Amino acid sequence: MLESKRRAIIFFLLAVLLAAVSGLLILQKVQALNSDLGTMVTVYKAAGEIPSRKIITPDDISTEEIPKQYLRDAHITDVEDLMNKVSIVPLAGGDIITANMLKQASAVTEANNRLVTVLKSEKVVFDQKLTALDRIDIIVSHSFDKEPVTEVFMEDVKVARVAKNNDEAFSGVQLEVPYEKVSELIHMQNYADSLRLVKANVAEEAQAGDDSTDEQADQGSEKGQSGRQDGKDNGENNN
Repeated sequence: MLESKRRAIIFFLLAVLLAAVSGLLILQKVQALNSDLGTMVTVYKAAGEIPSRKIITPDDISTEEIPKQYLRDAHITDVEDLMNKVSIVPLAGGDIITANMLKQASAVTEANNRLVTVLKSEKVVFDQKLTALDRIDIIVSHSFDKEPVTEVFMEDVKVARVAKNNDEAFSGVQLEVPYEKVSELIHMQNYADSLRLVKANVAEEAQAGDDSTDEQADQGSEKGQSGRQDGKDNGENNN
């Protein structure tokens, strides 16, 4: 009798312990679900119609909050991810914007220009590291007519983008080139003996422009003083 009573007490205590553990696990799971559903995150959506290939501006987007549980890696949660981006598909108002819809906007500023990539190699030499919006001159050496020739091939070419390797070191550029010059540049890349890209010294050009402006201002001042003196002399003669 005592033995059976002891077993009953042991089984009862085990049942209570297991029930307590099960209840704790269920409570934790419910709290986790409530936490995920209760935490809201902000994502970005189209405020109105956005045509494809149009650069997205702040006026084109609005925000919406969704439960954290439904957040996906493709959702845009940082407005910086929309900077200088275009959508590859048309968007209607209210459409959630995702990363797979976006593409980097082209750096080409003129409709008739194209981007041509020029990377460092044995044949391509950069005199110094370049940055976007720099201007360069391209010097080529070739023997197309069986006589070695070194000449200025293109001048004042805009650097649209800078290329870097896996170590974040400068490796080349994308140049914005008029459409009619694209094939010529690529031909030189492929068949010239060497290409040398030299940064244009825009500072000197700016200084020359400033000097010219100052000279014109001085001339204008001298003319003004001369005119005032002539007027004064004429007034004295009339008196």
